[in-house]
Amino acid sequence: MNYESKISQELALAGNQVKSTISLLEEGATIPFIARYRKEMTNGLDEVQITAIRDLLKQLQELDKRREAIFKSIEEQQKLTPELIKMLNEAETLSILEDIYLPYKPKRKTKASVAREKGLEPLADALLLQEDGDVLKIASEFIDQEKEVESAEDALQGARDILAELFSENASIRSKVRELFYEKGDFKSTLIAEKEESAQKYKDYFDWKEPVKAVASHRLLAMRRGEKEGLLKLELIVNEDDAIDILNKEFKKGNNDSSKQIALATQDSYKRLIKPSIETEIRVLTRQKADDEAIRVFTENARQLLLAAPLGQKRLMAIDPGFRTGCKIVCLDEQGKLLDNSVIYPHTGQGKLKDAEKIVNDLISKFSIQAIAIGNGTAGRETETFIRSVVPSSVIVVMVNENGASIYSASPVAREEFPDYDITVRGAISIGRRLMDPLAELVKIDPKSIGVGQYQHDVDQAKLQSSLDETVSSCVNAVGVSLNTASRQILAYVSGLGPALANNIISYRNDNGPFKSREDLKKVPRLGGKAFEQAAGFLRITDAENPLDASAVHPERYSLVEQIAKDSKSSVSELLKDDKLRKSIKLQDYVNDTVGLPTLNDIFSELAKPGRDPRDQFEAFVFAEGINGIDDLKEGMVLPGLVTNITNFGAFVDIGVHQDGLVHLSQLSNRYVKDPNEILKVNQQVEVRVTGVDVARKRIALSMRNEPAPIPKKKPVKIKKRTNNDSQLDMQAKLAALKEKFK
Repeated sequence: MNYESKISQELALAGNQVKSTISLLEEGATIPFIARYRKEMTNGLDEVQITAIRDLLKQLQELDKRREAIFKSIEEQQKLTPELIKMLNEAETLSILEDIYLPYKPKRKTKASVAREKGLEPLADALLLQEDGDVLKIASEFIDQEKEVESAEDALQGARDILAELFSENASIRSKVRELFYEKGDFKSTLIAEKEESAQKYKDYFDWKEPVKAVASHRLLAMRRGEKEGLLKLELIVNEDDAIDILNKEFKKGNNDSSKQIALATQDSYKRLIKPSIETEIRVLTRQKADDEAIRVFTENARQLLLAAPLGQKRLMAIDPGFRTGCKIVCLDEQGKLLDNSVIYPHTGQGKLKDAEKIVNDLISKFSIQAIAIGNGTAGRETETFIRSVVPSSVIVVMVNENGASIYSASPVAREEFPDYDITVRGAISIGRRLMDPLAELVKIDPKSIGVGQYQHDVDQAKLQSSLDETVSSCVNAVGVSLNTASRQILAYVSGLGPALANNIISYRNDNGPFKSREDLKKVPRLGGKAFEQAAGFLRITDAENPLDASAVHPERYSLVEQIAKDSKSSVSELLKDDKLRKSIKLQDYVNDTVGLPTLNDIFSELAKPGRDPRDQFEAFVFAEGINGIDDLKEGMVLPGLVTNITNFGAFVDIGVHQDGLVHLSQLSNRYVKDPNEILKVNQQVEVRVTGVDVARKRIALSMRNEPAPIPKKKPVKIKKRTNNDSQLDMQAKLAALKEKFK
């Protein structure tokens, strides 16, 4: 197959873009590297487009690999004909390829193979001709006691078994039935008898039907989960008569006795062979589609969470709140290093409250604390209220989503970082560092534990992990990594590195001290030229001798920048500082065969703001005062909130009551919204209105729609009741007016 042409056509990209991208991928270039440093070769393709090329290439290669295996199998059977070769070569999907192969696929013992062993294939061939004649008489000729063909009906049954299998292996028939299932089939979900009490979370699916071609991914995954748990029965239904009619139109040619046998064979073929096969196929394909959509939602949410605005390097106090067990406090320096830890009990009595106030203020004073991070778990809002009441207004107080902090605190990574502290201290440290730099801290946690996405535990786990790893890598490389302070976890996601080289970098740094230049990377054991090329541009060294080492300018372009500085009679440092000087340079003068305007524009953007962080500026957020639990909510309340999760059916918002509320898709805006990501992102600050509270089920319904202004009521007009006398007077007045008019 001509991969370049097929991919170019499928993705609507130029052939040279696809060819260059495939070439770079085959050379071992990573997607972030290609998107950032090889724009001239790909004509500016972004990460999404490059990923699409790679995935489609892999899919086509796997298709060809299967095609080769099928060729080999049929050739070994000595059944490969020029017509078959042509059909196999023209097959563009795996399902078409498998349909063609089905008649030649080695099979275990079937009803048809048993009938053939009994010598009934000639009878099947005779029936297929559908000529007039006495079918029972013809079939009686095949009675054979030794072969267990006891009667003419036994012979006919065997012949029908052969025909049923023959019909089921017809590629054209399978294609038409498959299309019928897709276009007119329905998924039907029903409650399994006597399971109602334990299946309440699936109440919406007790009697639910939805077209196959339009089924929403989250609903399909929910129904499949209910089926897996033995609470729901999930069926794929289609009009049986329509399906059998497809076979009859192809194979039934008359209305004689033989044709009636064909009709019986088509019914058996559909019910016993085609329907179960196609149903399984549709289930697999729709599951894959639902998985892909759920993974897309999950990875997009993870990307937004990873790229959340960092507070930055501040002296920080972090608190992991609790009631009875107290609140764990840690103090961290600007680099996230642990300075001190303590425990306070602000929620267990007045005496303890005074002690807690003193401890907090003493720590703030001792370590010059600039900000306080409070986990949003149990006792989070109560702790926030206490802290705001005792700390100076100059100290920033922020509620931090602590999803995954407990996972980190019990992990080998946390034990390695803080071997002398228990999980409560490690959890508080994670909460604090997450506020400083969400990306640097969250890479230490399995992305599936950070509380975003939909049905992530029900989808293909290998595919999910691969997609999440790519998302984390994309985020890490988009932001850039400080070579001298980065953990091995974040270094492992840098383009071209991986866990082994990340460990080697840490070991070299521990043994030799901080890296003084990017060139020093070449001294790291097993870090060769290719890894250096892929990684160097994403690694930053602040205060390096060469100022470009702190930027995203790749070392391969240092000589170009130095030449530009030389031509402008300045130094690289002056280029970095002087905006007027940079604007005076004509970039077109430096375009050549390997460097174009896209790269030159990127270089000069970096010179203007070396190592700039692409993430948003941090904005502190405060929940509504006095609203700490679900019992405090009332319908109609308008509250500030933070988006914590986005799904296909809406967005979940934290309003500070320990239970996220749902803004359904229909309540996101006054206009129609197809995808919540059109208007929302994770961690976005929003204002919502409470529209429903179910305390028993812990469900909160929210809305972001603007309520129309109420229409002012008009004052009722008082109508004087007319009397008979009034009517007579009116009539007399009208008659007088008419007489006057026609005088």
